Amino acid sequence: MASLSSLLLLLLSLSLVHFTLSIGDTHITEKKSLEIIIGGGGNPPPSPSPEPEPEPEDCPPPLPPPPCPPPPPPPPCPPTPQLPPPVPSHPPPKPPHSPPKPPPPPKQRPPKPPGQPPLPRLGFESPLLEKVFPVLKAFQNLVTHDPMHILHTWNGTDICSKQYYLGLECAMFPNTPHKALASIQFNGYKFGGDKLVLRNFLDKLDTVTIFHANTNNFLGSVPEVSSLKYLFELDLSNNKLTGDFPASVLKAKNLTFLDLRFNTFSGCVPPQVFNLDLDVLFINNNNLVQKLPSNLGSITALYLTFANNRFTGQIPASIGNIKYLQEVLFLNNTLTGCLPYQIGKLNRATVFDVGFNQLTGPIPYSFGCLAKMEQLNLARNKFYGAIPEIVCELPSLKNLSLSYNFFTQAGPKCRELIKRNILDVSMNCILDLPNQKTARECTEFFMRRQTCTDLKSMLLIPCGKNPNGAKLHQERLEVEEDQASSPVSYGVLTPDGVRNR
Repeated sequence: MASLSSLLLLLLSLSLVHFTLSIGDTHITEKKSLEIIIGGGGNPPPSPSPEPEPEPEDCPPPLPPPPCPPPPPPPPCPPTPQLPPPVPSHPPPKPPHSPPKPPPPPKQRPPKPPGQPPLPRLGFESPLLEKVFPVLKAFQNLVTHDPMHILHTWNGTDICSKQYYLGLECAMFPNTPHKALASIQFNGYKFGGDKLVLRNFLDKLDTVTIFHANTNNFLGSVPEVSSLKYLFELDLSNNKLTGDFPASVLKAKNLTFLDLRFNTFSGCVPPQVFNLDLDVLFINNNNLVQKLPSNLGSITALYLTFANNRFTGQIPASIGNIKYLQEVLFLNNTLTGCLPYQIGKLNRATVFDVGFNQLTGPIPYSFGCLAKMEQLNLARNKFYGAIPEIVCELPSLKNLSLSYNFFTQAGPKCRELIKRNILDVSMNCILDLPNQKTARECTEFFMRRQTCTDLKSMLLIPCGKNPNGAKLHQERLEVEEDQASSPVSYGVLTPDGVRNR
């Protein structure tokens, strides 16, 4: 029965194909009938009403029934795998031409290279610290000699840490809630490098108040510091700085401490330096050649050291105007002439040293007004005459060195100081004391000695007329007055000697 049904369906299909071919040249009905016959199975034959689909061009018309075996499809038809599946009652949606592409993964920022500072406010305590960070790193790259391994601690961004970034100190910036780099403390670190200069380092530290770099190997000159309006202490002593005296410091209006000793600065000190409101000026051990400026007394310094240079000429009388001067060192220059009596007005001075010069004349009696004087050194000059007893009566005197001069007399009070090893008068012309020059040396000197132009001023005593019993007239010291801590002045005559600060 099944065979008979199949045969009937085949005959009916062939007749429909023949009818369709006789009407027109379309192959749509032919292909549709073939699809139904081949893939029909047990489904009912489709209604001829729908529009047939076109047959592929490479499929020829079917042969007459006799040569075509009943069960298999005609040979010219395409193989079964290439034909579309049978049409279901509800055709499924056509699949897309290509599967949808998965969405691209979100873009991620590449990691920052090591050593680059993090984003603001994430790695720094304040924008001021973020600003100075590249300046510090640039300096770190210049240092090739770090014997104390200080810069090995310069890691991360915590500039204000006491554990890291040794040599740096921070403080709150005025009138802001932000921390800033406030102090550089490089004393004794011995940093070195072929390109270790201060330019683009010191002049970029616009929040720094203190810059101490004693005993390092900085090269070149001192850069412009006018932008450092908070800087009040600058110590560049014992380095390898060269050139003329750094006039750029004149623009540091708030500077109170300037230490340039033990470098090789040359030329003259601009007179304007002595108009600065300095407490400390250390310029000893350079190659400065000039006469001391007449406006020396305009400075407000407490401590002055001009030692070990080549200053010439006389000590100007204006020195007596330095009201608060406590210590002054002129030793080892080529100063000439007589001491001005105005030195006796320095009633707060504790150290006065003019040793190793070519000064001459008698000791002014005004020195008897130096009631606070502890260290008085006039050794190795050409002073002469009698040692004033008023000087040997100074109450605070600890050392009075008059050796290698041409003094001729020492009174009872001075001889008492000799016994107490406070006064040294060796190698003078006091013939009744031991260790003196020969009579011939003394005679030759007095035959060609120089005299002072204003000899009468040597007898003036600004603190009173009676050299033996006058009450010293001094301005009262204010108890609440702020004064810099006293350095040991002779300590700055060594390269690594620094003030205790």
